[in-house]
Amino acid sequence: MTLAPETTDLKVQVLLDEDWLTVCDLTRLLPGRGVAALLPDGNQVALFRDRAGQLYAIDNRDPFGGAAVLSRGLTGSHQGRPFVASPLLKQRFDLETGQCLDDEAVRIATYEVRSTG
Repeated sequence: MTLAPETTDLKVQVLLDEDWLTVCDLTRLLPGRGVAALLPDGNQVALFRDRAGQLYAIDNRDPFGGAAVLSRGLTGSHQGRPFVASPLLKQRFDLETGQCLDDEAVRIATYEVRSTG
């Protein structure tokens, strides 16, 4: 029998400038669902974990509607690229690059993210 690795002590961190900031426990990130975290500068980051365990961190603010809602968007993939669709007007944002898949002139910030124990 194979046991699943213990993940209760793992933390999710995002890179801000040159420092890693712990934003939540890894157990808070369920595959396919986002979590928002407040950053020290007052902005928010949207964190995602896919079914393979890959982590993503993007700006939580929808550039089209202005609301901090991307963490509540639906996740999926398009041509092998992971994305989140805004719950407002449904624009899709690549989770790796921040590029809007529906308007090439729009891009949101992405953050380097890791889990650490």
